[in-house]
Amino acid sequence: APPIDVMLMIAAVISAASCMQAAGGLDFMVKLAERLLRRNPAHVTILSPLVTYLFTFVAGTGHVAYSVLPVIAEVAAETKIRPERPLGIAVIASQQAITASPISAATVALLGLLTGFDITLFDILKITIPATLIGVLVGAFASMRVGKELMEDPEYLRRMEEGLLEDKHVELNDVKNMFQARLSVIIFIVATLLIVLFGSIETLRPSFLYQGEYVTLNMPALIEIIMLSTAAIILLVCRIDGIKAVQGNIFPAGMQAVIAIFGIAWMGDTFLSGNMERLTSGISEIIQS
Repeated sequence: APPIDVMLMIAAVISAASCMQAAGGLDFMVKLAERLLRRNPAHVTILSPLVTYLFTFVAGTGHVAYSVLPVIAEVAAETKIRPERPLGIAVIASQQAITASPISAATVALLGLLTGFDITLFDILKITIPATLIGVLVGAFASMRVGKELMEDPEYLRRMEEGLLEDKHVELNDVKNMFQARLSVIIFIVATLLIVLFGSIETLRPSFLYQGEYVTLNMPALIEIIMLSTAAIILLVCRIDGIKAVQGNIFPAGMQAVIAIFGIAWMGDTFLSGNMERLTSGISEIIQS
């Protein structure tokens, strides 16, 4: 079966993030990240993964971290730090944050697998957030020793002497309406906190009488409702054009991920379901032997 819930969750989160981007919220966040990195250029290898981690943690998808990568590369080059050091760990950190984000498909899928074990969303976050943060910091410190220093690298020195290194400044999008941008970020963060609250306290979720039993609304549906509502609220309150929201870089990247997950997961589940008996017997024979 195709992972419909995962696909719909990603679509809902991407819709809200795209509306936040259209309102200038993402540009506002990138401006804050740029200010932090430029004020502390010597620590770019440590700060960069924390920035991309936070972006993904808040948005629930790694696509929002793309915008800050050019800034990281430029700050590193200006400080004569190998750009591969902060860039490599920054990309890894943005993916690690997916397993710690309360609104990511991975976290909600894990919560669904643990249904019946009296484990809440907050219980999961108590483990995933410290574990991923510690791992990212360890990776950042290890990245500080990757490769030679730029001023000791013969290839870099050769290119610098031949004038092959381009000295381009990254031009970030200006935030046209700071109030709208800040408001969109606040609305998105509030939605994220609501998801954590509903995921941690099951009694707060709506219940419905179905075939003589009360059924509690599941987390995938709740995330989809909250995120689609968040997108609508940002559109209405910030008065942005819905067409502009789908023309940003977040929406196409997110929809590509949905299609990729659709095909790969459906194909993988078809293979496993069709061969589960054979695989199970094969694994049993290996264990017994």
